[in-house]
Amino acid sequence: MRFVIAPDSYKGSLSSREVGAVMAAAIRREIPHAEIDVFPMADGGEGTVEALVGACHGRSEEVAVHGPLEPGATALIGLIEQDGEPVYVIETANICGLPMIPADRRDPYAATSRGLGEAIAHALDRGARRLIVGLGGSAVNDGGMGMLAALGVRFADRDGRLLEGRGGDLLRVAAVDWSGLDARLAACAITAASDVTSPLTGPSGASRVFGPQKGATPAQAAELDAAMDAYAALLERPIGPSAGAAEAGKAGANGARLSERPGAGAAGGLGFALLRLGARIESGAEVAARATGLKARIAGADWVLTGEGRTDAQTLSGKLPFRVAEWAAAEGVPAILVSGGLGPDIEPLYETFAAVFPIVGRPSTLDECLAEAEDNLARTARNIARLIKTKT
Repeated sequence: MRFVIAPDSYKGSLSSREVGAVMAAAIRREIPHAEIDVFPMADGGEGTVEALVGACHGRSEEVAVHGPLEPGATALIGLIEQDGEPVYVIETANICGLPMIPADRRDPYAATSRGLGEAIAHALDRGARRLIVGLGGSAVNDGGMGMLAALGVRFADRDGRLLEGRGGDLLRVAAVDWSGLDARLAACAITAASDVTSPLTGPSGASRVFGPQKGATPAQAAELDAAMDAYAALLERPIGPSAGAAEAGKAGANGARLSERPGAGAAGGLGFALLRLGARIESGAEVAARATGLKARIAGADWVLTGEGRTDAQTLSGKLPFRVAEWAAAEGVPAILVSGGLGPDIEPLYETFAAVFPIVGRPSTLDECLAEAEDNLARTARNIARLIKTKT
């Protein structure tokens, strides 16, 4: 009997690699001769580097970068092989991520994506020609200005003073000079992995939708949204052939603004800035599946197990477990969802999953759930294996 295990992380308790290992051990306890493929997964957010490095047998290294508020952070970047070529994997969440800032210090005016640009430059120093940049879980709302500044783009206010690239600089930026942009980007293919489809600005844009979780009041979110729109117009002006990679990112033949494209609002506008550099935005789940070869291994499996920290009807909007179930359904393989917890309105999930299991077996506090996650998951996966064994 063949199982494919492809979970997301249980955020706050278990990484996707740990979830997969616990599930596999529990299944082997009941079905010792089972063939089990474990694919730790991520959708571009927290754990993307660890998941892809683990699933692709790559390696990782620590890089010194500017954190979301100040210098002195250390980030993990990965190196994997895809289609016979080296690919560097960089994760916004561990460079300028929301968990890196205490709730009482979150400030979208002060936060910067500069560290992401430094990590990209580090990969370029190592000869990178292909990059995967995960865009989930960021603490920034700077439109990617910090990242671009770290890569050589110069921003100035009306008096010619240079801006370092923080969210508050969106209100002051009046000029952009692309001439110093790192020329190596022109030969580098960048894939931005994200499950966010928001445009850059407007009611569903970066500032209004995600700004509040990064510390913005409603009034500040509206101010940042207006400033972001002016910033986008500035960056989308034609800049001539000397701009290198940036020229590849200008609006398409249909005249649509890059800021209006799905995903431009990801990670506080980093999606837009990467589009301006010629990047391609793709579903994080699709990027992970392609990098790991997951879809090919699902074909011929008897069962697929996936999971996440908390499941509700929003899972059906395209979250990773739903995508895994879609790929399984295309091959006629039943998919089982094993979740840290279940929210309301889960009835629609049964149209996609063969079964849905929460791992919590008794009334528990959040701290208890997090502390007991591994034991609860092992017990639940073992029970699933016993049921499957009984029917074979």
